[in-house]
Amino acid sequence: MQQTRVAVVGSANMDLIGTAPALPRPGETLLGTDFVMLPGGKGANQAIAAVRAGASCVFLGAIGSDAFGVTLKARITAAGVDTGQLRLVYGASGVALVMVGAEGENAILVTPGANGAFVGLTDGELHAVREADVLVAQLEVPVETVTEAAVAARAAGTRVILNAAPARPVPAELLAAVDLLVVNETEARALTGRGRDEPAALLDLVPRAVLTLGAEGAWYVDRDGRSVHVPPVKVEAVDFTAAGDAFTAALAVAWGEGRELVDAVHWAAAAGAACVRRLGASVALPRRVEIDELYVPPV
Repeated sequence: MQQTRVAVVGSANMDLIGTAPALPRPGETLLGTDFVMLPGGKGANQAIAAVRAGASCVFLGAIGSDAFGVTLKARITAAGVDTGQLRLVYGASGVALVMVGAEGENAILVTPGANGAFVGLTDGELHAVREADVLVAQLEVPVETVTEAAVAARAAGTRVILNAAPARPVPAELLAAVDLLVVNETEARALTGRGRDEPAALLDLVPRAVLTLGAEGAWYVDRDGRSVHVPPVKVEAVDFTAAGDAFTAALAVAWGEGRELVDAVHWAAAAGAACVRRLGASVALPRRVEIDELYVPPV
């Protein structure tokens, strides 16, 4: 089996993670239990997750000139991701403030920092996109950058997966270049005005889509008429922070390896389940053997 080549266009943040028995309400101060500082951001998470799932991966994004930027690049590189195209921008790196409750629920505030300056792709960055089997992108960097990458990928025959998170408007030019859309219910409602009961509404925008529903699994739909519910993989959850990133990356790797898409969604569901068993974002992303252990093939 040929190794999938994945290019990820997205954000890199330093995650400052605090745990507590419950999430504080507005205006409330709680004593927490633990604190860790880990590399994160949806782009960096998905790049690391793709490598751990068995792909080679180049990450296109931006870090700041601060101490967080130095640490981010070192840790993303150490994870096996190609950071040769990672930009250095003067100023602050992206930061995510993450609060995690005892049941694994979380609340996250992200300040973009250098991610917001990631605009105008270079020749080297465009070459990396065109050489990939699959491009994976999210919406934590400027949407014009994501659009430029997706259009270049489509022209080169590279498959385009858009994880349209966080929820925000997506231009028609970007949607026209997307082969597979991955969204949760909040993001689906932002795009179509409809939620879990109408996943097929996403097909008005793209030819294929996955609607993730957390503990209720996921729906795969396409314009060939398929509408398939993929059940969740049951595990004891600790932290849901990076589960969606593990899911999206594994889906890209599996599709790039030639798996049929419904099967790829099943494998991605196993990746998401494996991820929630540990605290943190990048450190919780599962390796291929962990995904295989939880994988339940479609019937």
